[in-house]
Amino acid sequence: MGIYRELGRNPGVFRVLISQLTARFPFGMLSIILLLHIQQAYGDYTSAGLVLATQSVGQAISGPMSSRLMGRVGMRPVLAVTSLVCASLLFTIAVVHLPLYIVAGLALLVGLSTPPVTPAVRTLYPRLVPGKQLSALFSLDAAAQELIWVLGPVVAVFVTSQFGTTAGLFVAASFMILGGAWFILSPAIGKVQLPPSKRGFGAVLRHPTVVISTVVGFFFVASFAAIEAGIVAAFAGSAGGSGHGSMESGIVLALFAGGSLVGGLLIGHRELSPWSLLLRILVVLAGTLACLVSLNIWWLGAVLFLGGLGTAPAFAAISSIVSSTVKFSETAESFGWVGTGQLVGVASGSALAGIAIDVAGAHGAIVVSSALLAICALVALGTIRWIPDLRGRTAEPPPETGTVTIPLN
Repeated sequence: MGIYRELGRNPGVFRVLISQLTARFPFGMLSIILLLHIQQAYGDYTSAGLVLATQSVGQAISGPMSSRLMGRVGMRPVLAVTSLVCASLLFTIAVVHLPLYIVAGLALLVGLSTPPVTPAVRTLYPRLVPGKQLSALFSLDAAAQELIWVLGPVVAVFVTSQFGTTAGLFVAASFMILGGAWFILSPAIGKVQLPPSKRGFGAVLRHPTVVISTVVGFFFVASFAAIEAGIVAAFAGSAGGSGHGSMESGIVLALFAGGSLVGGLLIGHRELSPWSLLLRILVVLAGTLACLVSLNIWWLGAVLFLGGLGTAPAFAAISSIVSSTVKFSETAESFGWVGTGQLVGVASGSALAGIAIDVAGAHGAIVVSSALLAICALVALGTIRWIPDLRGRTAEPPPETGTVTIPLN
């Protein structure tokens, strides 16, 4: 754990880490709040699903585009404008009752204006710490983000149940503005100049590692969306209007996230070999397959805690793989594509799990999650020759300069 004390000796690191987590915190709340708000306003979950789908489409489109824009006009302008626009749209949805198709259009704009905090901070990290500490910082970031997905839904449910969905949207928008301002005003952001990419939009996809990370991230995150739906379905029948079912599913998912947090702190900072990503995915797969044995709350909590030990380390490995193989000027767009893959994965995993639950109940969603993780592992295995060996080297981006031929006559 001494590596994390060393990270703290770098000026501004923990401020950047905590402020960007605060700025990203609304994204752990928005899905639930929007779902409840639209369902209450229009009377059905189909309308809510449509609005969430359009938001996801917007986020998937904006990820690489807004990330690339940071190299053109700077991090601060892009983050400031998108934060204000996105928060304003959420305020509008909260207080104005509009026809559904207009709300769906606003949700699309919410997705398109989503602040690119994650690509920004992961581009920033290599400039904040020495190269030998970079993997540890990626690991700490991946572990800490579990707080977003554990506490975010809890805060969302509490605020909406006590004060209503309008208040919930106000809280999410306020986090976005205040957390975004705290992150944007970090001195570290002002000191880092992100050079514009010299290549066209999408050229980063010529890097095998960017494509691998995007595809692996798609299947990896899709599996989480599926297992989450399966766990909720497993206890839905026991809720009976008392709320105990949601409490039980919350306990299990919290243990899953807790395993990821522990794994990120204990494992994620270790040096990466080409096999590391595959092995970490297999840990998660083993825990997911074990869920098929029993739907008992404590069995699920135990096996998912163990499976979760591989989650944050796998995300840290993806970040290190991209960072170590893509030039600094292209890292923001690269992480934008990785983020897009994960967002599409969330939507796809939820859709597949929903179908499986209708056909076979909670076990069906767990089977879907296991299958997605198996495909993820096969992709990691089949592309292992392109995954860098970072043992004895850092995850710093390669230099911007290339080979120059100098004429001798």
